[in-house]
Amino acid sequence: MCFASKSQKVKKIGIIFLFWAAILQQASPQQDPLSSQYMFNTMTYNPGVAGVSGMICATALNRQQWVGFTGAPSTTIFNISAPVAPFKIKSGVGLLVESDNVGFDKDINISLAYSYLADVGPGKLGIGINLGMLNQTLNPTWQIPTGESHTPASGDPLIPENKESYLAFDAGMGLYYKTDNYYAGFSVTHINQPKIKFSKGTPYVSRHYYLTSGYNLQLANPSLELLPSVFVFSDGKALQFSVTSLIRYNKKAWGGVSYRAGDAIIGIVGIELFNGIRLGYAYDFTISSMKTNTSGSHEFMVNYCFDLNLGKSPMRYKSIRFL
Repeated sequence: MCFASKSQKVKKIGIIFLFWAAILQQASPQQDPLSSQYMFNTMTYNPGVAGVSGMICATALNRQQWVGFTGAPSTTIFNISAPVAPFKIKSGVGLLVESDNVGFDKDINISLAYSYLADVGPGKLGIGINLGMLNQTLNPTWQIPTGESHTPASGDPLIPENKESYLAFDAGMGLYYKTDNYYAGFSVTHINQPKIKFSKGTPYVSRHYYLTSGYNLQLANPSLELLPSVFVFSDGKALQFSVTSLIRYNKKAWGGVSYRAGDAIIGIVGIELFNGIRLGYAYDFTISSMKTNTSGSHEFMVNYCFDLNLGKSPMRYKSIRFL
């Protein structure tokens, strides 16, 4: 076990050490980053969504998790997708760039997505795959007191000592169905379970399974809509789900709450500007045991969808107030 001299630093470094030791022992060095605004970030975990909207859509997201906790997760995501029709085949393509930093681990994921689009009933179905590269880098810094009772990192076959980096092939797949009033999707990331060949062992990234669904319910007031949704995630060992309810006004502003089971209660707000750019913010009120070590989590989102032919988002004129 590794301890620093000051009590507060001891606690933080100790927790990080236990976190990484447990991950390495379970042979699964990475878990996909969280997103409280998952309803605006579908492309990150489901390639089937590429092109389904019929517009070019770009999303940038930054998440600072467990603020105040040393080594806490910090994630930046950018994705873009567009409809295409090669050989008159309705399709969608996309690009994902993801940077995820947790403790000593720095991960970069870059992938390309393709989806086949089909008209099914009142909506559109996207069947997608994504192929890319996952780069994982470990850069450990251990603070170990002197004395016979403390074991240096070199004395443990599972603890890395030096900076290491490995590049692995990564793949995923997804199904996404959308109508004017509801959507549903299922996807699997890291379907090939890429192996990360470090000097002290060869862990792998386990498959991650996602299930999401949402509905658009028009309220009695024509300016208001209720947007309930659910998000379910599993890595084959643990199951986590979120339930969200948003109220949207005039298609231009929204706000609501989300509950991530056993982890956080989340407040979400957002607005669409007159140029079609959507801005969103989410704050996680931590309710797990982590709440004594953090002031919560912040997540910022920017999204823009537009029709290439029009050069602007058709979403601007959906409200009866703007007809």
